[in-house]
Amino acid sequence: MSSKKHFVVLDGLRGVAALAVLIFHFAEIIFPDLADNFIAHGFLAVDFFFCLSGVVIAYAYQNRIANMGIGDFLVGRLIRLHPLVVLGSLLGLFAFLFDPIASYQASYSFGEKFVIFMASILMIPYPVMEERYFNLFSLNAPAWSLFWEYVINIFYVLVLFRLSRYSLMALLLIASGILAYVSYSSGNLLGGWNGETFWHGGARVLYSFTAGMILFRFNWIIQNKLGFIGLSVLLVLAFILPYNEWSWATELLIVLFYFPLLVSLGAGTLISQSLKSICEFSGNISYPLYTTHYCVMWLFGGYYASYAPSGITLIGVVVIGVILLISLAYFAFRFYDLPLRKYLNAKRSV
Repeated sequence: MSSKKHFVVLDGLRGVAALAVLIFHFAEIIFPDLADNFIAHGFLAVDFFFCLSGVVIAYAYQNRIANMGIGDFLVGRLIRLHPLVVLGSLLGLFAFLFDPIASYQASYSFGEKFVIFMASILMIPYPVMEERYFNLFSLNAPAWSLFWEYVINIFYVLVLFRLSRYSLMALLLIASGILAYVSYSSGNLLGGWNGETFWHGGARVLYSFTAGMILFRFNWIIQNKLGFIGLSVLLVLAFILPYNEWSWATELLIVLFYFPLLVSLGAGTLISQSLKSICEFSGNISYPLYTTHYCVMWLFGGYYASYAPSGITLIGVVVIGVILLISLAYFAFRFYDLPLRKYLNAKRSV
């Protein structure tokens, strides 16, 4: 992979995946049975993120990490990831304290709320809230995958970047076996987000991140003309596959082969000038959208349980919610994340 090329379509696809997560979270509240959910496999977007991360990290650091050092790498990743971790935690705390429908806040003391918040800020898994299904991060549920992103980044700088291509292939084979066991024994690859399935997140990130690294190391790029639209359709197809008793197998195949294939195609496709700005916008809001949206999910869940809206009312609420959350993600990127990262990077270089 050329060290000068920027893979704009991959940025765009990351935004499509983030939007799929958002819609999936709305849909799972309305359709708690995955068999009824029209985007039943939207949760697999996380595995797509992990694969993209493997490519991006290897692409950005493989040839310079030996000179920059472990500490500099970790500080760089902290600056990239943590501002939005903090914002997501703050939004989650605000939604928890001022939820107009839920009443269980009063059952937690100030000290307990403080510990829950600090665990969220510091990315320490703390699955203690039964009302929130023992999420690893009660204030910002999607942060479970960011926890594993931190873990795999540390593993990368300590071990993975030093491995040869064929050692990585051996690791990938082992990781695929672990992932297959998790998928078969659990019946799906949905786990990782709560205390009971904590280690499933490790299995998911280990395989997909390693697969992304291998795509970079072997320069596996498939030249094609599918473009952003064509690849977006192919990505969405993975998310809208019906859920059934064989989903553990289809999900496994998607993660093992289909997502790495899409990443390879995304790196090798053409992008028209008219769609380039859309891809850039999509990529820019993808991470803020993922980290800031779930505070609204708890509010929506309480609203849906209490008022049971249907028809045009329900559709309107969800559509308005999606638009507002995309807008929030843009403002979070433009006026918080981007300037804060620029400031921190400037201070770091002084």
